[in-house]
Amino acid sequence: MTMSCAKLTQNLSKNRYRDISPYDATRVILKGTDDYINANYINMEIPASSLINRYIACQGPLPNTCPDFWQMTWEQGSSLVVMLTTQVERGRVKCHQYWPNPSGSATYAGFQVSCQTEEGNSAFLVRDMTLTQIESGESRELTQIQYLAWPDHGVPDDSTDFLDFVTLVRSKRAGKDEPVVVHCSAGIGRTGVLITMETAMCLMECGQPVYPLEIVRTMRDQRAMMIQTPVSPAHLPVFLPVITAALISMSEDYMPGFNEERNNNKKSNKGELGTCRKFECSGF
Repeated sequence: MTMSCAKLTQNLSKNRYRDISPYDATRVILKGTDDYINANYINMEIPASSLINRYIACQGPLPNTCPDFWQMTWEQGSSLVVMLTTQVERGRVKCHQYWPNPSGSATYAGFQVSCQTEEGNSAFLVRDMTLTQIESGESRELTQIQYLAWPDHGVPDDSTDFLDFVTLVRSKRAGKDEPVVVHCSAGIGRTGVLITMETAMCLMECGQPVYPLEIVRTMRDQRAMMIQTPVSPAHLPVFLPVITAALISMSEDYMPGFNEERNNNKKSNKGELGTCRKFECSGF
């Protein structure tokens, strides 16, 4: 699939990383002549149900792309933004602060953003905001949820916090059809893990097997390099531990007795990874 729009001279400064570009076919197109933002639509269909989880996976905004980010959020009707990085990690800026501090407001080109509240814990923060289109005066309420507990390198030692975070995201998006805006720094790694986790939860709820690699392939058909980091040529080495641990934890919640069946499978296969008929972790 082509990525020619990202390579246009006028758009180069809008890409956080030179080697991470959106597919032309699935990129989000802004209204107006300057229509580029490094973001793709990702739709995850849940078989045997009418559910399609809609996302916009994008890079963390740069100082010069904050207005584009809010324009995209407005035009797509999104009321939930999920942020999976801190602003600075190991001394490197991963994402510009594209929102005002609590009780403050800021203007980004044709949009004003006000932050009413900020609450949370050591793992994540929830911010309630108002997004206003200045020209029309129309306002919309939105929520931003920021995950804080991901270490600078690798993955969380304990998947519980992240699983709780995904559950919170699901509760906030319940009953909404518009896409959820999800970003980390590049919009491919942690962003992909969150989409994988939510998709797996939905599959389990519908009694469907979970094939993580197939989920990743579906995401990569819509945004390049999902769950693949620039520092590693392998597909899933960095995120595999948190995905596996979370899926095993989730399985007991949705299918009591799964872990016992899984352990029996292991024993019957002399230590090799067995396959539970209800939960098939294929491809890892």
